[in-house]
Amino acid sequence: MNRPPPLKRIDALIPLSHDHHHGLWLSLKIRSGFKKGIEPVRIKNYTDWFFEEHLLPHFDLEEKYVFPILGNDHELVKRALAEHRKLNRLFTASSDLQRNLVLIEEMLENHIRFEERILFTEIQCVAAPADLQTITTVHSAQNDHRVSVDSWEDTFWKYEG
Repeated sequence: MNRPPPLKRIDALIPLSHDHHHGLWLSLKIRSGFKKGIEPVRIKNYTDWFFEEHLLPHFDLEEKYVFPILGNDHELVKRALAEHRKLNRLFTASSDLQRNLVLIEEMLENHIRFEERILFTEIQCVAAPADLQTITTVHSAQNDHRVSVDSWEDTFWKYEG
């Protein structure tokens, strides 16, 4: 299978790409949990925590500092904002748990691939140095207050028995 070559990311967006990497791991953990027959409520507990601790701050940074580089009327930004709203609804839904987790897994992965391959590529072509410095500063400040993605104790995705 031929894969596209890795994208060259500008320094200010690399930490956001690392956030995306953790989001892709979330999708993998959801898939793994279902394959292992883990109760959906255990998976949901983790996704709720991950959403609050990692995705919401990430979405906030993108929406306040990254997307405005292109402008909120730009078609790619409109798509990203719509996907953020859909993901927010899926993460906060309280019914049809298993279906919503499957949708989160699929949609989050597709959303991250879109942002990495298309949206961020466009943004880094037009971003001003001051915009990039702001992104770096804000992301760094956010990380000072975040709990590590590895701090969750119920590692259901590793469950063997």
